[in-house]
Amino acid sequence: MKKTLLLSIVASTMIMAGGDIAPVEPAVSVPAPVAVSNWKFSGQGVVYYQTDDAGISGAGIGDLFDQAASSADAGLQLTATNSDVFAGIGFGAQLDGLATLGLEHYLVSNIMQSDAGNLTGGWISQLYLTYGMGNTSLKAGRQELPKSLSPFAYSENWNVFANTFDGVLLVNTDLPDTVLVGAWVDRANRNGMAADMSYFSDLNHDNGVWMLTAQNKSIADLTLTGSWYYGNDFVATPGNDLNILWGDLQYNAGMANIGIQGGAVMDDALTDDTNAVGAMISGKLDVVNVSLAYDHVNASDLGMFQVGSLHGLTGSTSVLYTDTALNQVFPANLSKDMDKFVVTAGADVLGGNLTGVYAYENGGPVLYNDFNEFDLVYSTTLLDNLSAAVAYVYSDVVAGDANLVRVVARYNF
Repeated sequence: MKKTLLLSIVASTMIMAGGDIAPVEPAVSVPAPVAVSNWKFSGQGVVYYQTDDAGISGAGIGDLFDQAASSADAGLQLTATNSDVFAGIGFGAQLDGLATLGLEHYLVSNIMQSDAGNLTGGWISQLYLTYGMGNTSLKAGRQELPKSLSPFAYSENWNVFANTFDGVLLVNTDLPDTVLVGAWVDRANRNGMAADMSYFSDLNHDNGVWMLTAQNKSIADLTLTGSWYYGNDFVATPGNDLNILWGDLQYNAGMANIGIQGGAVMDDALTDDTNAVGAMISGKLDVVNVSLAYDHVNASDLGMFQVGSLHGLTGSTSVLYTDTALNQVFPANLSKDMDKFVVTAGADVLGGNLTGVYAYENGGPVLYNDFNEFDLVYSTTLLDNLSAAVAYVYSDVVAGDANLVRVVARYNF
């Protein structure tokens, strides 16, 4: 804040009275304080390119970097928030826009996301009101949902922009070391390859889905999270209710972090409910961060998913510890009837971070049983607000080998 000091002109007047000089004191005016605005504006620009040689990510089949086998998008996101517009009521809005920059004429044949299938377009990704009373906060409208507190309806950020949800979110922290979260989710868009991000479909046949989560940190170094989802008539059969129970334990043991997860997806209309359990251990060996994860999902009708209108497809990934890059882009649901092991190692080198991932899955949908995956990702900060990432993904999930390359640049402002 600039401070302006106004000085009056000091005039020295000689008064012929005994030879004394009487100075005139300078007059100082203090400026009025400048009001601080509650408005905050931010945004990001994204350039996203992906190519694979087996058609696993939605483009045509061809060699890496062929036009027929490549997808791309350029995106611009603008965000405005105000924590107190009037009487404690806050406001947030976000606008996402996509364009191909003409790359479809010579470099790519498909897109990463779309607005109703158009090469150029935009949608309102967030539009909400907030209000707080003591230790309780309310957020109503279109918004992002975090994976840590909403494991079966969360926003994925692996693509150009994240998917969002229409609903009401209530958070309370009155209990010591405890966060209680209640939500009702009415509509959502789907994040996936070439997905129409402007289409927000009704969840549970316009009845919405209810969610309750409790997270507790009363015991030192231990975080316990439990969630329950409920949707009536979810699988299109009257009188059959959907219930999802999910739990997660995270413990910091000093030398290592330990995670255990598990739960069930139950619906009277399903022949086989989904049961899943998993474990993870991670730590640091010198300068290398390492982790080992395992998940088991039984043979079931739905497998692991995100809650949505089409039997739960609002995203491409799941809450499982073993989700990898292949879960993001592959059109089939790989998290079903499977045992999956994932080993990860990463270190800060070469002016950025280099991470390698090896995954082995035993089971899965027909034609994709028993496959291997290897991911190599390098990310770095080029300038203060400019970051870039390059990823290579190998798998034998289809007949023959599949190779995928992804290049992403993001500029935040």
